[in-house]
Amino acid sequence: MIVSLGTVAAVLAGVLVAYVRAPGGLNALDFVLPLISCGVLPARRRYPVAVLIVVAMSVAAYYPYARLDGPLIVLVFVALYTAADLGHLTAAIATGGLSLLAMGIGETGGVRHVDDSQFIMIAGWVVAAIAFGGVTRNRRAYLDEARRHAQDALQAKEEEARRRAGEERLRIARELHDVLGHNISMINVQAAAALHGLKKRPEDAEAALRTIKETSKETLRELRTTLGVLRQVDEDAPTTPADSLARVEALVAASGLKVRTELSGPLDTVPTEVDLAAARIVRESLTNVSRHSGTDQATLTITNTSGNIVIRVEDDGPGAAYDGGSGFGLQGMRERAAALGGTLEAGPRPEGGFRVTARLPLTTPTNGAR
Repeated sequence: MIVSLGTVAAVLAGVLVAYVRAPGGLNALDFVLPLISCGVLPARRRYPVAVLIVVAMSVAAYYPYARLDGPLIVLVFVALYTAADLGHLTAAIATGGLSLLAMGIGETGGVRHVDDSQFIMIAGWVVAAIAFGGVTRNRRAYLDEARRHAQDALQAKEEEARRRAGEERLRIARELHDVLGHNISMINVQAAAALHGLKKRPEDAEAALRTIKETSKETLRELRTTLGVLRQVDEDAPTTPADSLARVEALVAASGLKVRTELSGPLDTVPTEVDLAAARIVRESLTNVSRHSGTDQATLTITNTSGNIVIRVEDDGPGAAYDGGSGFGLQGMRERAAALGGTLEAGPRPEGGFRVTARLPLTTPTNGAR
């Protein structure tokens, strides 16, 4: 609007100067055509093609028929630029071309109003106005596209952050379930044993209480470590839980079960992520045996061969009715295995009891493969 009003003011000032200098003999077109063309120009952004046509026709009639020689042609340049800038490039080119054609035909009638150099200059300004309008439109489209790309990238980054946060919450939930569920279950079992043997076999009660003490200490340490990850108050604090296949004897001892253990292959060179997942699966499987199997005996087999860690936990207890593994324990173990590109199968054995078999590749997939 400011550009339009400034242009109108400049053109009317030029017309007024031409009027002051005019020797006389003016007609109505000297006043009507400038008023029409200047009056419609402020609406060029809302009605670009209509304004262009009105201005072009007014200017086309002004120069051959009016007596004054005001700068109305500037209005044509502004209208051409606006039409091209707003995407009406065809209308701008057609109007500019027809205007130059009409001017050229009019100059062949005998009376020359402009010489060749002036005609070429006017044609250059027409082309420049249209070209400049097209350039500004393309630049605006480019900036809009760049802004959309930036917004899409920011949205994708936020979605990725939310996804990672969700995965981290799920991982922490699994950690808390594994640690607290296993250790509190062991505390419950040992407390029951202590109460049962307190009077009849005090030495067994003392051993059970000692196990409760160590298990609760381990639970607090694991909980403190996990909460330290959440709070991030100490970057030097350990963030890796202590579970490891290298400590499989401690996992077995903490289960309170009579476990026959069979180990095959090196277990001290397993990648950290696989090592932690395997130890958690062992812990949760033994916890499930203690809770649900109805027996205090189990068999644990861990094999490192052919680029995989294979874990098998079996028991021969009567167990409870199997519901397909909808509980958080088996679900968490399956998610751990799947996150590493492995598999986990669980279900009743044909000969009785329950079996959990996990296969974890030693080469973990990248984030893009998960």
